[in-house]
Amino acid sequence: ALLLAGFAAVLAPSGLRRRLPAALVRNWCRWVVRAAGVRVRVTGTAAPEGGLLLVANHVSWLDIPLLAAVRPARMLAKSEIRHWPVAGGPAARAGVLFVERDRMRALPHTVDAIARTLGTGAAVAAFPEGSTWCGRARGPFSRAVFQAALDAGVPVQPVRIRYLAGERAVSTTPAFVGADTLLASLWRVASARGLTAEVQVCPAVPPGRHPDRRSLARAAEQAVHGHQEKAHSKSMCSL
Repeated sequence: ALLLAGFAAVLAPSGLRRRLPAALVRNWCRWVVRAAGVRVRVTGTAAPEGGLLLVANHVSWLDIPLLAAVRPARMLAKSEIRHWPVAGGPAARAGVLFVERDRMRALPHTVDAIARTLGTGAAVAAFPEGSTWCGRARGPFSRAVFQAALDAGVPVQPVRIRYLAGERAVSTTPAFVGADTLLASLWRVASARGLTAEVQVCPAVPPGRHPDRRSLARAAEQAVHGHQEKAHSKSMCSL
């Protein structure tokens, strides 16, 4: 119940969330993760103010409050979530920007909507891999969302999220992949001991440094993943 109450900070109506001090939202989101029994360690510099595209690798449902702990932002989500019986309404009221991934014709409209949001000085958060991975494997960054940052002339803030068992070993326990259910994932995380969420805020990529979305996406992907090889299947992601 405490964990679900904590998500109210992330899924609060966007107007109310804008009136809350950013430091309060960040601390509340960290508390959400700690309520699940996961320690939080944030390293790096503070994210810039003003319009900003936050991008991170995607492992778990915990990534959402962790990214909001870096800077409160409007999330990108697949359009199906809008119609989910419990989460759809709160997500829409929270200002989530819904993306129709399977309709290529809708892509220019989606990019334009994200760019307009960024142009208002808001932050938008996205997971360019498009789906969750276990942390040992990863997917390539989709380029479309980076076009919105170019069009709006705003910086891109890469963020790397890792879940550790102890101090060094990468843990797949928080991963939410495949046929896993949210209830099973919640129970697995709550039952684990010694989990740490490590959030590394990489240097922001200023506007104008990269001429096109391909090179901008590559730079952000390199910042987040370094030299970790892409995995084209999730066979490495058995929990």
